[in-house]
Amino acid sequence: MSGTAQIISYLAALGLAAAIPGPGMTALVARSVSSGALTGFTMLAGLIVGDLIYLSVAVFGLAVIAHTYTSVFTLINWAAALYLCMLAWQFWRHRPQAVNIDQKATKRQLASAWLSGLTITLGNPKTIAFYLAILPLVISMDNVSLQTWGGMLVPLTVLVLLSVGAVFILAALRIRHLLTSAKAQRLLFRSAGCIMMLAAFGMVAKTL
Repeated sequence: MSGTAQIISYLAALGLAAAIPGPGMTALVARSVSSGALTGFTMLAGLIVGDLIYLSVAVFGLAVIAHTYTSVFTLINWAAALYLCMLAWQFWRHRPQAVNIDQKATKRQLASAWLSGLTITLGNPKTIAFYLAILPLVISMDNVSLQTWGGMLVPLTVLVLLSVGAVFILAALRIRHLLTSAKAQRLLFRSAGCIMMLAAFGMVAKTL
């Protein structure tokens, strides 16, 4: 890192990007409402792991693969788009049910939430584009060290994403008390489904 100003710039840019509602945060809110805090934070962990993967790719210059092996990334985008379509269908067909605050999530639900978070992030090309754009402003890409990556960038990224995600999850938990009506639940999940579908179309459009 070059200095305090660069660190603050990175934190602010990442925090703003994470706070803008997108497929990841939309799905996070929906899962938190339907399954509770543990499932929400598990999904958030998947989202963060996906971000760290793209951060690492950008830091160590491996993003050149995206330009050299475009067919591989095209395949990844199509697979991610298909998965988002599946999520959109699940959200759209979600059957309103009584919100049970004390219900415990199963291991299968937690695994599904984590995988959903990871897949949504990896399927979003804007994530790596963001890191490729912002990193040159805060570090020298010609002299990247493991210490800079592991000692500074990774902890800062985790801190920001965890903080922003936690705000969304806590807000979703407060909303749970208001979602006692079937109409309110249907509106929330169908809105999430529409956003997932639009994100899937966007991924496919970038490959055409």
